[in-house]
Amino acid sequence: MLRRVPSEPADPGLAPQAMKAALSWTGEPGRFDELTHEQLIDQSVRAAAALARSGVRTGDRVAVHLPLVPESVIVTLACGRIDAVRSTLPVSMRAPELAERLRSSGAKVVITADAGFWDGAVRPVKPVLDRALARGGTDVRTVLVVSRCPRPVAWQPGRDRWWHEALTAD
Repeated sequence: MLRRVPSEPADPGLAPQAMKAALSWTGEPGRFDELTHEQLIDQSVRAAAALARSGVRTGDRVAVHLPLVPESVIVTLACGRIDAVRSTLPVSMRAPELAERLRSSGAKVVITADAGFWDGAVRPVKPVLDRALARGGTDVRTVLVVSRCPRPVAWQPGRDRWWHEALTAD
């Protein structure tokens, strides 16, 4: 069980709401996340900065290829902060369909997960995206990867970055 709750709010003006849970999520066996309002705002600010560092500007599309995880909500809020357009790519899509959606979206940045849990099993997520990108014809320059199921994952240097590292970069 994972529970991230700060000891006190960074902004005293947010004190009444800051410590209240804004997002509770139960997922893979034994995994639980709860983010307070303050944490959710902080994460969305960091994510917006990471997207901006990746070249995302007002009106640009950000493709989101994530299972139902807290990072999906954080990305949505981050896109709103920088006036980017979130484009959802269901994780159930196969590589050919995903490639076509990526081509038509014009997204330069994709946020995906290394893998996810479905029906009690770990299922690949990034490998399907990699196969779609290998088909070519997309504008994707950056892939931010959320670590959900720590395991070896293929990596393309210069294109792929870990989500948590992108959020902590200065």
